[in-house]
Amino acid sequence: MMNRKKKKAVIFVWACLMLTGLFASVSLAGNWLEQGNKLLKSFGLSNQAGELTMGEITAGLKEALKVGSSNVVSQLGRVDGFSADPKIHIPLPASLNKVQSLLSKVGYSHLLDDLELRLNRAAEKATPRAKALFLDAISQMTFKDVKQIYDGPDDAATRYFKGKMSKGLAREMEPIIDESLSQVGAVKAYDNVIREYKNLPFVPDVKSDLTEYVVGKGMDGIFYYVAKEEAAIRNDPTKRTTELLQKVFK
Repeated sequence: MMNRKKKKAVIFVWACLMLTGLFASVSLAGNWLEQGNKLLKSFGLSNQAGELTMGEITAGLKEALKVGSSNVVSQLGRVDGFSADPKIHIPLPASLNKVQSLLSKVGYSHLLDDLELRLNRAAEKATPRAKALFLDAISQMTFKDVKQIYDGPDDAATRYFKGKMSKGLAREMEPIIDESLSQVGAVKAYDNVIREYKNLPFVPDVKSDLTEYVVGKGMDGIFYYVAKEEAAIRNDPTKRTTELLQKVFK
């Protein structure tokens, strides 16, 4: 049985259909019912018991994104979260390829190995700070956003985050990454590499913005696994850990 509020909404929508002449545009009773149901669903309502409301879809989708983003932060925001994962491990910037080649020839390759590890450590340390940003973004989603994501492909929410939030996330993460790089010694390691590199004869200058580089690679890693979590919740029943998720993504 529908509650009083939903009954009023259903009556209102059907009345609007009558007034706008929609019924006159179709000749069969089946078409009238189909058109009415479509319009009801577009408002997040239903005239049939057991169907999801837009409120339930919104709550379920937001819960799924909270679960997914929390899982990703827990996975990546720990020691070896980036470093030991070949899918998102942060390599040295391409601008240091020449440096790596030359220093390896003179027995200083360990400096670059240390630098690469420290870049990954910086990303791991900064990742937990992304959790609050994702939760804030999820809380600000509109019904329109939710509907597009719910009806979209397996990575629709991830695309939404990347399209709407990449610049803002980068701005928030940049000072954290910069501080983390200094704390884990990456800047000092980088300076040591360049100092040794410049002592070699006939080599060009090398410039590389480590903070910007790690921010970009760190966000790539986060979004990579957010997309994995999103697809899993949509398609894998074992990932639906709450009653609401099981109902929305059945």
